[in-house]
Amino acid sequence: MSERPLNIRHFAALAATVHHGSVTRAARAINLTQPALTQAIARLEADLGCALFERGAAGMTPTEPALLLAPRADAALAHIGSPRVTGTQMRAFLALARAGSYAVAAEETGLSTASLHRAVADLAVALGQRLVDRRGRSVMLTPAGERRARGFGLAMAELRAGLAEVAAWQGKAAGRIVVGAMPLSRARWLPETVLRFVRDWPGVDVAVMEGSHAELAGPLRDGEIDLMLGALREAALLDDLEQLAVFEDRPALVMRAGHPLLALPAVDGAAMTAYPWILSGRDTPLRHYWEAMMRAVGAEPPHVGIECGSVLTVRQLLRGSDALTLLSPAQLAVELDAGVLAMRPPPVPVTRTIGITTRQGWRPTAPQAAFVTLLHEVAQAGFA
Repeated sequence: MSERPLNIRHFAALAATVHHGSVTRAARAINLTQPALTQAIARLEADLGCALFERGAAGMTPTEPALLLAPRADAALAHIGSPRVTGTQMRAFLALARAGSYAVAAEETGLSTASLHRAVADLAVALGQRLVDRRGRSVMLTPAGERRARGFGLAMAELRAGLAEVAAWQGKAAGRIVVGAMPLSRARWLPETVLRFVRDWPGVDVAVMEGSHAELAGPLRDGEIDLMLGALREAALLDDLEQLAVFEDRPALVMRAGHPLLALPAVDGAAMTAYPWILSGRDTPLRHYWEAMMRAVGAEPPHVGIECGSVLTVRQLLRGSDALTLLSPAQLAVELDAGVLAMRPPPVPVTRTIGITTRQGWRPTAPQAAFVTLLHEVAQAGFA
């Protein structure tokens, strides 16, 4: 089913029949004929390879797969927001929203440009909204288009989760977990978790999307990412996301081996301002911690000439200069163990909270819940 657009009408028929218990009442509720609703359920059962209802004189009794799938279908339909939207239209519009042009979206989906144009135009008519504005060869979403894209993305996430739950009920571990990974999580915590997870759930794929908090928060909200790992932000800034603390990280001052700072008996503000700094962006927690550390030792934070969030790049920059950085030792463990880089504690202890960020109301599937449990276990085992 994942190779072609999901038929939204099939899921609407399933949910209505679960709620109403009869084909007649369900068909009336979603404005379908009884034969059309019966056919929709039969096709969904054929696609899933299992019975969704037990037919009897008392009506339609949902089976366990139907009870698993119906709440996901309800949530998806609520996110879609209109019974006139088709799976083909959703697929085309989401591809266009992510690609930014019809040509790129056509290449990524295998659809023709003409088919994409037609599907998006039909969607706009069905919703009575202008969804995109042309900007030369590219397109930009209108505010209504942005809201629809997010809703459709969340709807697809719910349906994928529901199908994965049915597959698990059938004894087929299936599905996919998409993890947004900020820099610190990529060092040891996430890799060790993935290794343990794939041993326990060999049929479930894991995809890792790397980026900063700013780059990953949007895909998380849109349903493209299931959970995000890294330094937690102020809760007041994330009213639609939930954060769960997992462990505390204590960054250190890191520099090249043989750096003059290593020979000092103590590090003060004057010593730290005598060298250039390489740090993450202005709006990251680590940058704020660094600024607070500098002020705590009586020094105004100096100008940061190189802003960089790539640990690989920072590593090379440190090796070839007298620059300093503030990073978790776990992120440079190989270089520190090899003696290529060195570290010393900051003059004022720096602690940041690392954890898991999800959408509010996120209901993980069994594999997703197992992955979260493993994240905690791996952190407690010292791989953080």
